[in-house]
Amino acid sequence: MRHRVSGRKLKRTASHRRATLGALATALLKHKRITTTVAKAKELRMVVEKMITLAKRDTLHTRRQAAAFLETPASVQKLFEKLGARFGQRVGGYTRIVRLGWRKGDGAEQAMLELVGSELVKRAAERAK
Repeated sequence: MRHRVSGRKLKRTASHRRATLGALATALLKHKRITTTVAKAKELRMVVEKMITLAKRDTLHTRRQAAAFLETPASVQKLFEKLGARFGQRVGGYTRIVRLGWRKGDGAEQAMLELVGSELVKRAAERAK
């Protein structure tokens, strides 16, 4: 039985899994939207939502916790300065997973993980053109 067993191993060791999720989280914060497999997207969603919740409480301790997981100082700065304020009034659900179909090479199911509200920025840029 799998009672109280959470998370996916993603066929990686613990250190490799942490590095993979850290790199994906950094990419998501930088680009606001990434394409990956469904299993990685579901696992990454939990990580990113915790990071944004940390950003809402902007203290030295939470900054250090985020910096220990994310790869670049620029992503930590963006997380706390922009995303913490943007999702300040929101209780949860900062990300969205959209399934895209299957990858041609190996048949893995693909998904797009994006921050909620980032589609509005793209539409406003298109309207400005």
